[in-house]
Amino acid sequence: MGSNAELYAQDFYAWTQATAHLIRTGQWYDINLEALAEEMESLGARDHRELRRRLQRLVTHLLKWRYQPAKRQTGHSGRATIRTQRLEIAALLAPSPSLRRTVPEALSARYGLAREHASAQTHLPLLTFPESCPLVGGAGVR
Repeated sequence: MGSNAELYAQDFYAWTQATAHLIRTGQWYDINLEALAEEMESLGARDHRELRRRLQRLVTHLLKWRYQPAKRQTGHSGRATIRTQRLEIAALLAPSPSLRRTVPEALSARYGLAREHASAQTHLPLLTFPESCPLVGGAGVR
């Protein structure tokens, strides 16, 4: 096996396993620290992307729920999706409380897409939905 840096470039999975072994055995001098730092950052970025994606999906369904009330009784309301997204968002935030402070920015950033998806899925005009996210400020995202 080559150095930790070579392994990182050749086989990411093998690098993760070898690096975990090096950490557990205290062989810090053999670890590619730059790669380790980069991957640690990417873990946080992954959770942030997942939070944004789930918030977008939640908002899409909340908009559909609000602006298409007749569909609530037909099984197409998205009640289960709303519940699931709220639970998954809570599960993402529980081990990473500092991620919670990114929620308003994430809602603002993804609201436009959620609005477009709600319009496309309901066949309601885009102007039916508020131009800015009514949830920014904390309401509706528990």
